[in-house]
Amino acid sequence: MHYMFLRFPDGKPKAVTLSFDDGVKQDIKFSETVTKHGLKCTFNINSGMFDRPNRLTPDEIREHILEKGHEVAVHGEFHKANGFTTALEGIKDVLNCRLALEKEFDTFITGMAYPDSGITRFHNGTNYEKVKNYLVDLGISYARTLGGDNNKFELPTDWHAWMPSSHWLHDVCNSYIDEFLKIDFIKLSYASLKWPRLLYIWGHSYECDGKWDKLEDMCQKLSGKEDVWYATNIEIYDYVTAYNSLKLNAEGTKVYNPTLKTIWFFANEKEYKIEPGETIKL
Repeated sequence: MHYMFLRFPDGKPKAVTLSFDDGVKQDIKFSETVTKHGLKCTFNINSGMFDRPNRLTPDEIREHILEKGHEVAVHGEFHKANGFTTALEGIKDVLNCRLALEKEFDTFITGMAYPDSGITRFHNGTNYEKVKNYLVDLGISYARTLGGDNNKFELPTDWHAWMPSSHWLHDVCNSYIDEFLKIDFIKLSYASLKWPRLLYIWGHSYECDGKWDKLEDMCQKLSGKEDVWYATNIEIYDYVTAYNSLKLNAEGTKVYNPTLKTIWFFANEKEYKIEPGETIKL
């Protein structure tokens, strides 16, 4: 076996995910727009701000986000930058948010987007390793960070420093979308180029005010592609984690799936599908 690469559900080589912050009223129209086009979004919510002006109520989150198949994730109880808070304050802000959201919505909530400047700067004796360690202890599966735009379209190697591709309003975003959509896996000549691609776009729905046509155009451009899986952040995480749990024999001729998910992958110039508990020969 030369290379083995993940394929998303139904053998799709590409995926698109969205992540929008703060749980504001504009999320209602935003959710309607992305849902109409078949896109999936993770909405990052501050549990301590439901009573503030222009914030979604829990009932609105249920109706317009969760019931539409989107994800709710942790964004801190009071939107505190983890790089600036002490470990104790950071732990409280994350844990209180997770506890409140899970109690309110009666579901597992293990995703997160860093609030404010997140882990881009550090103070008060905090560093990334401290933050990552307490997030792991608090059961946070992944955390989206901020940083420079990039068109690598790679899956994260560190789930607690998950770098998005671009903010939706940045000048490069549209060109990244074009570049991403033009990737044709049938025409890729080298096996080493056939690794999966992920386009990750983030932002805030209040930025759509006066720009709803721009959002509509972006969603229209992204929607309905046969080679793209549209997923929330946690769906990406869960699927990639399951793929990484596959077991291979030392010879590289057999694969066992110990997970509860059906998984697709590419190896030896062929696509494979492996069911939960199944062992297949390559």
